[in-house]
Amino acid sequence: MLMLFLTVAMVHLVALLSPGPDFFFVSQTAVSRSRKEAMMGVLGITAGVMIWAGVALLGLHLILEKMAWLHNIIMVGGGLYLCWMGYQMLRGALKKGEPATDAPAVELAHGGRSFIKGLLTNLANPKAIIYFGSVFSLFVGDSVGSAERWGIFVLIAVETLAWFSLVASLFALPKMRRGYQRLAKWIDGVAGVLFAGFGIHLIISR
Repeated sequence: MLMLFLTVAMVHLVALLSPGPDFFFVSQTAVSRSRKEAMMGVLGITAGVMIWAGVALLGLHLILEKMAWLHNIIMVGGGLYLCWMGYQMLRGALKKGEPATDAPAVELAHGGRSFIKGLLTNLANPKAIIYFGSVFSLFVGDSVGSAERWGIFVLIAVETLAWFSLVASLFALPKMRRGYQRLAKWIDGVAGVLFAGFGIHLIISR
């Protein structure tokens, strides 16, 4: 059982270290807003991971195999959401040169809305769909008992929370925020292009 947990932990860490929509959302929120806002997003992302992990433990790969239309809906819906996020960021980047009364890059209200955006970003994340629908499912076959499944579920949630909390803390440092203030337009523009790219890729790769 210990070897199973270590293997899952390492595989999940590799997945977390690979930059994707979740990473760019947390880092951009931390430098442009605050650590508190970013942490609310982190909690939303962690909740999304818990949903994916829970569904995977119940047999996500079997569901996607038997219901191809559901897989297409998830891919297209997720892609459209990521494209919308990219549009919001690009629009904000273009407004950086206008008077300060304009709205910030990503319209993140305090508290709840950052949590919701983090949750939706993760649920729409193409990496999450592919990872939990295939790679993760390899480790939770019929031979894995309920106790091990609960242990894996908790492990995935804690590991996700710890990693993105670290990302939020690093990008919220004063030095990082000062750098953002100088390059805000370009950072938001690049983030917007990346989000839109993730979304388009998700739609056309289904």
